[in-house]
Amino acid sequence: MTVMMAYSCISRWSGALGVCAIVAIVRPAHADPRAVVELFTSQGCSSCPPADKILGELAKDPSVIALSMPIDYWDYLGWKDTLADARFSARQKAYSHMRGDRDVYTPQVIVNGSVRLIGSDRAGIEGAIGDTKKTDGVMSVPVSMTLAGKQISVSVAASSTASAEAHGEVWICSISSVVPISIGRGENSGRQITYYNVVRNLLKIGDWNGSSGNWTVPLESISHEGVDAAVVYVQDGNRDKPGAMLGAAYTSLH
Repeated sequence: MTVMMAYSCISRWSGALGVCAIVAIVRPAHADPRAVVELFTSQGCSSCPPADKILGELAKDPSVIALSMPIDYWDYLGWKDTLADARFSARQKAYSHMRGDRDVYTPQVIVNGSVRLIGSDRAGIEGAIGDTKKTDGVMSVPVSMTLAGKQISVSVAASSTASAEAHGEVWICSISSVVPISIGRGENSGRQITYYNVVRNLLKIGDWNGSSGNWTVPLESISHEGVDAAVVYVQDGNRDKPGAMLGAAYTSLH
């Protein structure tokens, strides 16, 4: 399904948290992923289930951080997506603005913040992962995340390649690893579809200028019913002008 439209409202996202150090180190995140793959999907899109399945397969690869970001712009077709968030629709549109086009559709995948593809194109996704990794700076910044007590510690290393003008943002995502949904109406009426690594909340925790940084995030800020993992990513640019993914980490919360 394809849509070409402007979004007049972009939800306010949470502001940056303060910088702080942490001593306790437990349950480290997986290190050195090669890609962040974002899938913009919808329960109201009949073309999306194959892409949702592929994202589930990618989520099993420890070198890939696969994120499902359900959008809300198909809700008018007869079924309100129960996982959709207007912030994800705004994020997809921001990528479109950065490319200078109006190519917004579902299922759409963005690989490493740089390449857009049809979400069901498994070979294309694998190819884009390899191609984007050859670009200077992409997924080159070490990111670590540890869960200690009632807080998460996030560390972002300094970049050996960043210029003096480097500027990016550090975000943490609440993740529900597996979410089965029974769809009652619309194009997928009567189907039960499983969604993987669904982003349930996004929180900006800081800015990044090429130097190392450390932040702590209260677990209560990201954890709620159904959330069992967290992802941190460092992305060039900002929320409204997202660029290449510079680094990321994933950790289980259980």
